[in-house]
Amino acid sequence: MGKPKTKNQKKSRAQAVHVAEEAYRSVPHSFVFQRGQVGKNVGQLVQDMRKVMQPYTAESLKVRKKNLLKDFVSIAGPLGVTHFIIFGKTPDTVNMRLARLPKGPMLYFRVLKYSLIKDVVSSLKKHRMHEQQFTHHPLLILSNFGVQGMHVKLMATMFQNMFPSINVQKVSLNSIKRCVLFSFDPESQEIQFRHYSLKVVPVGMSRGVKKLMQEKFPNMSKFEDITELLVKGANLSESEAEQDGEHNITELPQNYSGRGNMPSQQSAVRLTEIGPRLTLQLVKIQEGMGDGNILYHSMVSKTEEEIQEILKRKEAKMKEKENRRKAQEQNVAKKKEMREENKKKSLEGIKKKRAEAEEDSEVEDPGMQEDKPAAVESDDDVEYYRQAVGQEPDEDMFPGAKKRRRSEKSQERGKKRKLSPGKNSKDSHSKSPKRKGTAGQHREKTGNTPQGKGWKKSKDAEKAFGKKKWPPGKAFGSKKSGERENKFGRKNFDGKKNKNRSFPSKGHKGKPDFKKKGAGGKQGVTRSKGKR
Repeated sequence: MGKPKTKNQKKSRAQAVHVAEEAYRSVPHSFVFQRGQVGKNVGQLVQDMRKVMQPYTAESLKVRKKNLLKDFVSIAGPLGVTHFIIFGKTPDTVNMRLARLPKGPMLYFRVLKYSLIKDVVSSLKKHRMHEQQFTHHPLLILSNFGVQGMHVKLMATMFQNMFPSINVQKVSLNSIKRCVLFSFDPESQEIQFRHYSLKVVPVGMSRGVKKLMQEKFPNMSKFEDITELLVKGANLSESEAEQDGEHNITELPQNYSGRGNMPSQQSAVRLTEIGPRLTLQLVKIQEGMGDGNILYHSMVSKTEEEIQEILKRKEAKMKEKENRRKAQEQNVAKKKEMREENKKKSLEGIKKKRAEAEEDSEVEDPGMQEDKPAAVESDDDVEYYRQAVGQEPDEDMFPGAKKRRRSEKSQERGKKRKLSPGKNSKDSHSKSPKRKGTAGQHREKTGNTPQGKGWKKSKDAEKAFGKKKWPPGKAFGSKKSGERENKFGRKNFDGKKNKNRSFPSKGHKGKPDFKKKGAGGKQGVTRSKGKR
């Protein structure tokens, strides 16, 4: 087991955690999401922008079709989110909105061109992108934003507040691994967005020495002496020998990760683009979260008179809305007071009625029957309210009486289902027809036969439908006289002579012949004349 922590260690640890939480809350956080159907490529662009804004963004934010902008605003406050980057797509263009929470403003951009991370990385021979680069926020670089114009200054302020600020005196160079560039073109009014990976290498030494400083040791099999590697720098590829100049060489104020990067030594800063790449154009700037006054519009320009007229209309609408809200609140308060007064009146009436009932409780009610239970006083609360106030009570004013009524109705229904004491169980089943079997049992039916579609009326009115009378002495299944049994499907011969002629049966020997007569005409199978 390790040594237990002392009080000072616990105190310092808790203090460090508190400082880290405060620092995390003080930096800006962002949501990057899309609205509407944007397609596969714009959806991947949203994921790439989340990668740029790491680590102070929601990496796995899930957006549903039902979600509105108000939903994101409502949860942004508790989570400390300060900026929204919203992508959308129309049939013509791709749009991007940049909003500052909670009260705006909102900047509308049109995305003229864009390239994804996979497109930028695939075009490079060597790319430098690893997960450790995204553990720290990128360094922001603004170019050509000093141009006069309110919209330009507002854009620059919005971009600066999207990323954490850097204290030059306290910043650690090892925490700077990436940089984001916003470059403004005053002529075309376009903004170029680029995302780079940052690398620092020492300068002032030959390529051979640089190779020795790296982790991979060069192949020296072709050299006779090590001086050839240090002086000539042979056997090195051109891609490793990058040209550095005054534009990227600087003196390091502190140690930097990498071999040879020491303080007070010159080193070269190299940038490698890792994407995504965007070309933006500002369309308009609006107050609030998309519902305020338009501060700037690149396509529509209005005079001061038109702007003042629009503002007056908006103020009139706001006043009307405020008046409606106040009137509604007053109406709600009046209804509440009236309801309370009516409730007090009904309760006073109930108390009086109960006091009178208690005085007369000893006197027996002659009208009360033994079979019926005594009425519950609380059931008449609704009636008391009607008499005292003269109005119907609300549904939730007397919930107990409502429940009692429902229970009484259910009891009455149960009593109706029970049999009366004067009738026997046999009488209750007398209406249902009886089915009898072969041993003299038959189906009996009382009342008139059903008349309707599909029913045939019997000749005798007294006979029930479907009732058969069997001759006495015959067993069930016997045939009547005149009915024949065409069991094997006898055939008649063609010809007129043999049409009505009787044939001897091939049954039991010694029995006389009989003629075959059918109740409805010909029976059996007859052959048609001619060939089939």
